[in-house]
Amino acid sequence: MSLTVTLILLGASVALILFANWQERRERPLGETPLISYPALQMVGIVVAVLLAAHVVSLLTGHPLRGRNLP
Repeated sequence: MSLTVTLILLGASVALILFANWQERRERPLGETPLISYPALQMVGIVVAVLLAAHVVSLLTGHPLRGRNLP
C-alpha cells in the first residue's frame, strides 16, 4: 500500500473516531438508545489508526516493523 493511500485511510479512521466520539457525547431524550454502539465503533477506529500509523512509520523509515519474538 502506498503512502498516499495509507494517509487517506488514516485520515478516514481519525474522522471515524471523531464522529463516534461526537455521537456518544450527544444528548438524547431519556429512553432513546442509539442503533449503533458508538464506543465499539470508536475502538475499531482507534485500532485501525494505530495500525496505519505503524505502517506510515515503516513506509517513511524503510524498515518493516517486526515483532518482539522474531530474531
